[in-house]
Amino acid sequence: MAELFERHWPRMHRAAFLITGDAAAAEDIAQEAFLAAIRALDRFDLRRPLGPWLHRIAVNRAIDWSRARALRREVSGAPDEERAEAVGSGIDEELRAALQALGVEQRAVVVLRYVLDLTPGEIAAQLDLPRGTVNSRLRRGLDALGERLR
Repeated sequence: MAELFERHWPRMHRAAFLITGDAAAAEDIAQEAFLAAIRALDRFDLRRPLGPWLHRIAVNRAIDWSRARALRREVSGAPDEERAEAVGSGIDEELRAALQALGVEQRAVVVLRYVLDLTPGEIAAQLDLPRGTVNSRLRRGLDALGERLR
């Protein structure tokens, strides 16, 4: 279990952070996702790779958390800079802010594609969406990011 955790935790946590924009929530989400995966391990198809399954659990939980937060219209405090920097290393503050300006659906597919390096087909399978929907969300998300970053 420790080896699985060490291997998959950083990407699960980073994806959750980039989707939620909240370092504390991302930590909780990634931990809960990992524990949920361990509890469901007996139902996992051993012929499939483990990483995408774990990431799907974390990403889905991050999407759910973001939707619930939007419904509650919570206002988060300033992120803990040290933790935010550790999670988002390689991604500057302007890009993180632009990602947070996207809708959660667009943000999720952009993170899956360009942070976790999944193909649109893999994203479609993970999120149980048609591939055309994934492509559309990617295009709209990238266009919106381009506008914000100009």
